[in-house]
Amino acid sequence: MAENSSTQDIPARGPADFAPRLALARRILTTGAAEDAAAVFRALCAEAAEHRLVAEQAAALQGLGDCALESGEPAAARDHFAQAELLLAGEPLAHRVPALRGRATAHLLAGELRYACHLLQTAIDELSTAGPDDPQSLLALHTAAIGPYMDMGAYARAAHAAELALALAPLVDNPTLVAGTHRAVARTLVAEGRIAEAGRSLAKAQELYEQLSIRTELAHCHWMRGYVHAQEGDLDAAEHELRTAREMLAAKRAALFTGQVEVELADVLRRRGKAAEAAELLRPLLAPSALGDERGAVHAGGAHRLLGIMAEEGGDTEAAEEHYCAALSLLERTGAAGDLADLCRLLGDLLWRGGRTEAALGAYRTGLGHRAAPGTTTLGPC
Repeated sequence: MAENSSTQDIPARGPADFAPRLALARRILTTGAAEDAAAVFRALCAEAAEHRLVAEQAAALQGLGDCALESGEPAAARDHFAQAELLLAGEPLAHRVPALRGRATAHLLAGELRYACHLLQTAIDELSTAGPDDPQSLLALHTAAIGPYMDMGAYARAAHAAELALALAPLVDNPTLVAGTHRAVARTLVAEGRIAEAGRSLAKAQELYEQLSIRTELAHCHWMRGYVHAQEGDLDAAEHELRTAREMLAAKRAALFTGQVEVELADVLRRRGKAAEAAELLRPLLAPSALGDERGAVHAGGAHRLLGIMAEEGGDTEAAEEHYCAALSLLERTGAAGDLADLCRLLGDLLWRGGRTEAALGAYRTGLGHRAAPGTTTLGPC
């Protein structure tokens, strides 16, 4: 009887008990380490499941997915987001958008660009035909679609998504989401040669992230600034911004994003004549536990591309070909059009200079139809 009485005395958990702890976990994620936030989200998820609080369990799973993305585990992130979607299967699509967007981002990081675009565009179409507009959900989806469309070479679609996102931004009272929109839109502006506008867009995003003290996204702003400077050839400014982003992400223990920034920094260093330092940054990233076909395939391809260029510049054509072919294998699976076109040109030229005409033509054919232009490739021009 005593045992039963003590059990009955335990107060029932409700949604109000979870809200402040979910907010705390989110705060830990934005300012601290992802694994620390994940521990809190994991405990909340188990507790919510025990008390059958479906919405709270889904929110905790989404938090775990975001932690996995930052830690560089897109497969684990995808599973967390999928579980959250499953829990919310009976809810309107707008309630599932954060989890769906997270799952699309996980597929993007794993190099599955087409599927990421498919998920996002299908949700956009469904929301657009479901009745009254939901500007916040539509903004989240259009913003998330910009990057994969750019990587695939669907520049008109990316620009259209950016245009729609900018039109929706004034209707949304979510500064984090609006900041993300301005950061994503900057890339389409670079591709259109509108460098000054891209800078202004990034400045808006950075101001919002600084106000919100969101360290990871602020690091991404510095990363994007470095990208813009690298595309227009201001290598000194590019190196400064990319080093800043790298330091911030490393401090947050965001391993995958740190590695991706290091690839772009190595590109800038090579172009500045610091090939040895660039190679030192790149080689650790080729380990299976760093970047690869499941973890940052586009940047893994970029690492091989850069090492191939440096090998070719050093007269080691055999090593250059090996790196180019490794990059080609990675990029063909992703559909990253600009990177693929640029790589096929490099490989074709290498084979042509070696007198292997048929093999060179094969490489050129692989890249045929793709166009590498400023703002469409992960790395800067050679």
